[in-house]
Amino acid sequence: MYAIVRSGGRQHKVAVGDIVEVDKISTGKVGDAVELSTLLVVDGENVTSDPWVLAGIKVSAEIVDHHKGAKIDILKYKNKTGYRKRIGHRQQYTAVKITGIPTAAK
Repeated sequence: MYAIVRSGGRQHKVAVGDIVEVDKISTGKVGDAVELSTLLVVDGENVTSDPWVLAGIKVSAEIVDHHKGAKIDILKYKNKTGYRKRIGHRQQYTAVKITGIPTAAK
């Protein structure tokens, strides 16, 4: 059984026990329970994609860790003008462990 969930503008395919990196959840602390909204639920032979049914289904997860991603280097350069700019960025992520995916009510 797996589900497609939405978090931070991205979609993730998750199953129970998976640890997934999502954009930072600033309101949660390590060990807190969070709910992720579902876009699709597949349980064996049944696929549920009806938005009215999925509105009541929330995937439960637990926050495992807050960390930063890999460094991204941004270099800007313009020829013959002496313009050079160096910028770095590290995205902040939250690792969540999926604890439960409820089935759709028939």
